[in-house]
Amino acid sequence: MHAIHVESLVKSFGGRRAVDGISFQVDEGEVFGFLGPNGAGKTTTIKILTTLIKPTSGFVEVLGYDVLQQADEVRKRIGVVQQQESYELNLSVERALDLYGLMWDVPRRLRRELLEDLLERFGLGEVRKVKAGELSIGMRRRLQVAREFMHDMDLLFLDEPTIGLDPIARRDTLNFIKRKSDEGVTVFLTTHILEEAEYLCNRVAMINKGRILVVDTPQNLKRFFGGIRRVEMRVNGMMPVDFVSRIGSDDSVESAQLTDPQTVTLVTKSPGEALSNMLRLAEKFRLEVVSVYAAEPSLEDVFIDLMRGDN
Repeated sequence: MHAIHVESLVKSFGGRRAVDGISFQVDEGEVFGFLGPNGAGKTTTIKILTTLIKPTSGFVEVLGYDVLQQADEVRKRIGVVQQQESYELNLSVERALDLYGLMWDVPRRLRRELLEDLLERFGLGEVRKVKAGELSIGMRRRLQVAREFMHDMDLLFLDEPTIGLDPIARRDTLNFIKRKSDEGVTVFLTTHILEEAEYLCNRVAMINKGRILVVDTPQNLKRFFGGIRRVEMRVNGMMPVDFVSRIGSDDSVESAQLTDPQTVTLVTKSPGEALSNMLRLAEKFRLEVVSVYAAEPSLEDVFIDLMRGDN
């Protein structure tokens, strides 16, 4: 059974189609990434899937329920973390968590257990008595994400969940989401941090201008669409600026830049040719090459390549 089933979904605002006939399915228990630039239609799609707005046309089923005819049933079984702040600023952290659990009819004893666990996991213990409105942006984001785990759910929607989080808090949050997925919760994720999608997602859809360009696993996308490679060369001593400009003008190289005084990094679709030319040029400049490294494409490389090709 699919956790989400979408067929020919359209959402128009006036004469503009924010979502333009997309179709996809999300399997139960998977982490599904929904990736695209600003204005691609990601948030609009989430609002339809979570019953906040109605589609113009198309078929949408969430957890076996039609989002138009059975919206109440959908809401009972999902969790949603939106980009916008959505909590009472005058409540303390622990009161905000407890009240949210109460709204979901979580028994008092279980609420206390969940509250203490989430305070610890999200690093909120020291600010438990502080009002939400007095927290930093990062701490407020931690609270908003933590709060959603005060109740059980079958499907969790996360719209840019790590905005404003420092690297440690971001990784802790991702690991917690991963653990929930391992326990059987289906996750629908949007993020602009492609490393997060690569780390978490079983499959991803890439959307632009309201249309889905591709749906596949991160591994397959890198294999089939990741034509761009990064080639890095480090030398003993300072890297000459003339060397960087010369290699950057090579036909096989899309860009070249100094990543530190000793290292040049190339972006290329022909890594073998670029590497060969770079080594020949290094010999002409009498550079002592310390190391050469050719990186596999990242999901971000694939994303940028696809988006540029669609514009």
